[in-house]
Amino acid sequence: MTPELILPHDGALPVFSTRPVWCGRASTVIGDAAIGAQAWLGDHSVIRADGNRVAIGERFWLGHRSTVHIATDTYPTLVGDRVTVGRNAVVHACTVGSDVVIEDDVIVLDGARVESGVLIEAGATVFPRAHLAAGFAYAGSPAKPVRPITLPEVAERAERLREASGDLPQAPAADEPEPEPSVFVARTARLRGRIALGAGASVLFSCDLHAEVGPIVVGANTNIQDNSVVRTRGEGVVLGRDTTIGHNVRLADCRIGARSLIGIGCVVAPGTVVADDVLLAAGATTDPGQLLEGGHLWGGRPARILGPLDAEKRTMMARVVEGYVAHGRAYRQAQETSP
Repeated sequence: MTPELILPHDGALPVFSTRPVWCGRASTVIGDAAIGAQAWLGDHSVIRADGNRVAIGERFWLGHRSTVHIATDTYPTLVGDRVTVGRNAVVHACTVGSDVVIEDDVIVLDGARVESGVLIEAGATVFPRAHLAAGFAYAGSPAKPVRPITLPEVAERAERLREASGDLPQAPAADEPEPEPSVFVARTARLRGRIALGAGASVLFSCDLHAEVGPIVVGANTNIQDNSVVRTRGEGVVLGRDTTIGHNVRLADCRIGARSLIGIGCVVAPGTVVADDVLLAAGATTDPGQLLEGGHLWGGRPARILGPLDAEKRTMMARVVEGYVAHGRAYRQAQETSP
């Protein structure tokens, strides 16, 4: 049993200490990743070590549509033994101890340190560089301790989470896009309906784009990262050029401007209009019909202005776009030569 898609990055291939117990449909592992014995990888799960390393201990469980990633040249992702991750969660550029449960829809962000014997409850967001001490259950955004917890309780929650993770329903067959040579569409992504991809755009691993009614239009050099879902049941979705859609984002019938970044795990409601030059912080949500004015950092549930979009943040956002254009070229070549 091996992941459906394994790709190298900079010549490094993933290493499994033993064959995984299970690898679901469209499971993907990339680059400098080392994964311990008895791993279980759910449908559409993604482990991506491109630009830094991922090291995972034994008996790791990664739920359906969950993502493990790094921060290029900044943070690796290091995970201990007996860690259970639920559905639609993101473990990003952080350190996680042993005997940890990360429930459904949790986001753990860059530089965070989660000690052993921790439960992170469903829907929580662990902010960048946060420290979660051992022996507690955490909840909320930002995640805060809500009660003490024992190792037997953590083990029980892990077992309950695993038992609740039934198979995802089989999706209908996807269209076979014929993108121009500068565009990358991952083999494990699904695209259905009227979808237009601009030059240099990329749709990464296990993304699901479904233009049920209106079209999906993706601007030049815009990247849609792993496990993001874009749906149209009305007028459609338009993404401006040079924009980043982070991991595990949900978009529905909205407009996103140019040079914007929609952070990890955001949910953008129908009718939302995001102007040019907006940074929407990880884990944020919008209200239906909300307008996010340009030139600001937005965050919260629902999103509100947190501050100006300064030169440092603009530079970071531009570098992410440049990096993903390069990733797209490399992944397209690797995918074309992989079995």
